[in-house]
Parts: sequence; C-alpha cells; structure tokens
Amino acid sequence: MNILISGSSGFVGSAVSKRLLSLGHHVFPLKRNSTGAFFTWQPHEEKIHLDPSVPLDVVINLSGESSKGRWTEAKKQEILDSRVSTTRLLSRTISGLEHKPSLFISASAIGYYGDTGETLVDETAENGSDFLAGVGARWEAASLTARDADIRTVNIRTGVVLGKDGGALKEMLTPFKMGLGGIIGSGQQYWSWVSLDELVNMIEFVIETESLSGPVNLVSKPSVTNREFTKSLARVLNRPAILPMPAWMVRLLFGEMADAMLLSSVRVYPKKLENAGYRFIHSNLDDALAAVLA
Repeated sequence: MNILISGSSGFVGSAVSKRLLSLGHHVFPLKRNSTGAFFTWQPHEEKIHLDPSVPLDVVINLSGESSKGRWTEAKKQEILDSRVSTTRLLSRTISGLEHKPSLFISASAIGYYGDTGETLVDETAENGSDFLAGVGARWEAASLTARDADIRTVNIRTGVVLGKDGGALKEMLTPFKMGLGGIIGSGQQYWSWVSLDELVNMIEFVIETESLSGPVNLVSKPSVTNREFTKSLARVLNRPAILPMPAWMVRLLFGEMADAMLLSSVRVYPKKLENAGYRFIHSNLDDALAAVLA
C-alpha cells in the first residue's frame, strides 16, 4: 500500500515507518517546509501539497507539539494548535482527493478522559474536563471531515509509550539507574502504558482490521499505579527506588503540567482492541520493561 505519515521522524513515527517498510509498503513522509519532496506542508499557513501521481491507501497523522515542559499560555496554545490545525488540514485535504484513502489514522491520547481516579474506562467513557481532555476532544473532532467523506477514521488514544530512546521512560532511566528513582506524589495514580513495539503492532492491527473505527485505546493490560510502575522499573533495573518526589515538588518543578500528566490518574482499558481479537505481546509491565531495556 501507499502510506502517508505526518510526524514520521518522531519517536513513534520513525518506529511505525520502519515496521511498515519492512512489510513491503511504500511509506511517504509528509515533510514540513521541504522542496523536491512528494508530499509537503506548512500547517500554520494551511498549505499542503500531496503528489497527485501517488494514490494514497492509508494516511497516518502523528503530528503534535510535545506536551513536556512548563505550560505557559503560549506553550498550551502551541500544544492545541499543533494537533487541531494539522489534523483539520489533513482531514479536509484527503477528503477532497479524487482517489480517497481507505483509512485515516489520527493520533489522540488517553488524556481525552481526564482524571479517572480508580475508575477503569474504555472508549465509551465521556470526555474529561481538564486542559488535555479539551485538547483531545478538539483533536478528534478535527478528523471528522474524513469520516464524513466515508474514509474509515480511527482516533488512536495512546497511553504512556515506553521506549528507551524516547518518551517518558528515557527521562526516567538515568535517575533510576543511579538508584535515585521513587514514586511521584502519592503513587496511587494510575498510569496506562504501552511499549513502543506493542504500539507499532497495534497500529499495524488497526490498518488490517477494517471493523475498527472511531476512538481506539492503544494501551496494554493492566494499567498500574505509579507505585507499581516504580517498583517494576526498579526491579527490572535491579536498583533501589527509595527517593519519592512529593506532589508539591512536582508542581514546583513542572507547574500545571504536573497535575495533568504526572499526578492525575488515567486508568484505561483497550476494549475495542480486545473485542477485535488483538493478541498482546506483553502480559505484564515487568515483561514489557525487560523487553524494552534488553
């Protein structure tokens, strides 16, 4: 198939591109401000060029400004715009093609649900009320033009992605390897996780499974508390994890992002994947971390 990917050079996008190429697909990166490329765009200017000589079968949208760092008002606006405006532009453009792709996979995140506490939620759960939940709702709504054009549209709500070369785990490895890791806040908040290899498998499964559409949770089973995650990582690294980071310190260091991404509890279940027959690579967090860090 001919597969277009935005965000193809990122942590997730590069892994997805590599897998799809290994399967014999033709992968085309959607490049920013590039000359001489088949597919280019300048999302902030709402400009996009898709080579009409290449009929696209699948479009995967993985663009978005990183949510890490202190959230100034400008940063929050960039987080929102980099997701909503890019998705809207891509969705609208592919909907107007003479040869429409059969599938549009657009990134989303489990932040859509907000803080769920101890409640286990699936794709039927309501939208949350915090900043990231609002971003998630608008992000997914921006893909509806494609759905309305009869393109199978899947919003992949991704959990905390575990890979040693990027994402949250990369930043945690150094202190944990030095024996300086520990729980964050109370440690009772749930983290819904997925290894990078599992995530790539899930995206491949979404492409192959025509019955899947709408929001799909890309997380592994089971969700774990931050305390359980801390113990698991320390166990796999064979290091102690005895230096907790109290909530007040997390908020001092990271501001609003602390409550939204580190201290909030998001307990998510991959119901649609399971119902569609997806077979998970890892049955628990210890196995996943051991594979990631091998």
